[in-house]
Amino acid sequence: MDRPEFYRFHNGEKAVQAFEAAEFDTRLAGLRKIMAEAGVEACVFTSMHAIAYYSGFLYCAFGRPYGLVVTATQDVTISAGIDAGQPWRRSHGDNITYTDWTRDNYWRAILSVTGEGRVIGYEGDHLTLLQKTKLDGFLKPSKTVDIAPATMVQRMHKSPAEIALIRHGAQVADVGGYAIRDAVKVGAREIDVAMAGRDAMELEIAKRFPDAEYRDSWVWFQSGVNTDGAHNPVTARALETGDILSLNTFPMISAYYTALERTMFVREVDDACLKIWEANVAAHEYGMSLLQPGASCAEITHKINAFFEERQLLQYRTFGYGHSFGVLSHYYGREAGLELREDIDTVLEPGMVISMEPMLTIAEGNPGAGGYREHDILVITEDGNDNITGYPYGPEFNVVG
Repeated sequence: MDRPEFYRFHNGEKAVQAFEAAEFDTRLAGLRKIMAEAGVEACVFTSMHAIAYYSGFLYCAFGRPYGLVVTATQDVTISAGIDAGQPWRRSHGDNITYTDWTRDNYWRAILSVTGEGRVIGYEGDHLTLLQKTKLDGFLKPSKTVDIAPATMVQRMHKSPAEIALIRHGAQVADVGGYAIRDAVKVGAREIDVAMAGRDAMELEIAKRFPDAEYRDSWVWFQSGVNTDGAHNPVTARALETGDILSLNTFPMISAYYTALERTMFVREVDDACLKIWEANVAAHEYGMSLLQPGASCAEITHKINAFFEERQLLQYRTFGYGHSFGVLSHYYGREAGLELREDIDTVLEPGMVISMEPMLTIAEGNPGAGGYREHDILVITEDGNDNITGYPYGPEFNVVG
């Protein structure tokens, strides 16, 4: 039996994507302009976020490598045989399936598109040392260029179609938030409340996007000491009267992540906690007012720092004040160059999408103990911003149960 190294298994018809073909064509045209300016003849993308951005295909690795090769005339996803025709159906362009019969057929499939001796662009922030060695060995590039910084900048600027999808995602996050609010009660476990929010979001996504694939939406619902970190997983801790809560909903739609995050309390909030909560809400509102075109990420960060320092609260800040939205998730990519931190000088421009999410953490044993965080998503416009998060923040709405 002749067992091929790779082949094309175009099984079925192309699926309905979250974006029209013209959207991917525009992205690829932007990429090819970047390639031409850098003298790159072929790009080999390996990250989930870059492959999804340019092709619509979000891979499930399970230890196998995946790729997208873009040349001046071709865009070809490279996928493992275990996935059969699904990558073809979910890719904008062509697809090649590589087999397991011989080690490194993945690179032989890539070579069939790039050829040898070309100037190759790659993602320096994702390609491992092992795979970079194989790239060099199989493709024998005349030169390699780290294309990741330039493609990150491209992803920072959202198209109208992207903004429309992100707006849907923010609305789905709100649906999960309301479901969580309804599920909060004394004695309920974090996991019970989280599942209510997740189920509500997945049903809402299926209603809005009947042709999509459904995966990866999740909720982090934290209580008591578990609120101290932004990314603390859900537990089976039972809620008690007076508990501080952190509501975090994360719907995923075609590789696009959105989020809603709110501080809550079960039934009652004491004076010390209320003081910290109200200060964080005030910083949140101030921070949102600063998200204007022409402002730099560092400038905004320093202003919020000063706001907290005036109230003797800056020492309780734990991370940056916000980040870009688009193709990202808890296990793949984001535009690190659009984050509200002291060391990021990126200037906000219309079409960027960014969160405002100040957080203060007070350690156990101190008045006001707990983690306080509010989170809204804002689209930068020509003359300001558009807040696309609808779920209310603050004590008036979020003392529940």
